[in-house]
Amino acid sequence: MNWFKRKLRKVLNCGVIEAHSKLTAIHYRNGQEIGRRVTKDKVVTTAFVNYLVDNLQVETAAWGDFKYHDSGTGVVAEAIGDTALGTPTGEARSVGTQVDGDFTYEYRSVATDTYAGTFAITEHGLFNAATAGTLMDRTVFGAINVVSGDSIQFTFDILFSSGG
Repeated sequence: MNWFKRKLRKVLNCGVIEAHSKLTAIHYRNGQEIGRRVTKDKVVTTAFVNYLVDNLQVETAAWGDFKYHDSGTGVVAEAIGDTALGTPTGEARSVGTQVDGDFTYEYRSVATDTYAGTFAITEHGLFNAATAGTLMDRTVFGAINVVSGDSIQFTFDILFSSGG
């Protein structure tokens, strides 16, 4: 058990639920995979945690809305206060397919972004709306250089622990 978890357990006298996230990005050109990236445990935002707490008190929206994938060219590191991508491409958000991940306590959303221009894609975000909305997770990674017609399949996973 790490120091923070022990301290939190002592201060709150309770268990701690952990969440771990992973983003997989597969780059396709002419229908062929040409690259793959996996980035783990980046930033689940404060906006999402507040959304979670608010909805546990009084449900104000459907949980199933966190399926909108967006990508961009921003390079500033992730921060818990992020509410949007640094520099979105301006293309429409893709709607992800939502399923259990490899475990029943793992949420997975899979979407494919197809690009109409040339971009150095360096960030991904998962939102609960086609425009604006609450940002659940923002991940920054090394550039994936796309040209018109290329696509990136994004798979976002978040794994929760039970117990404490």
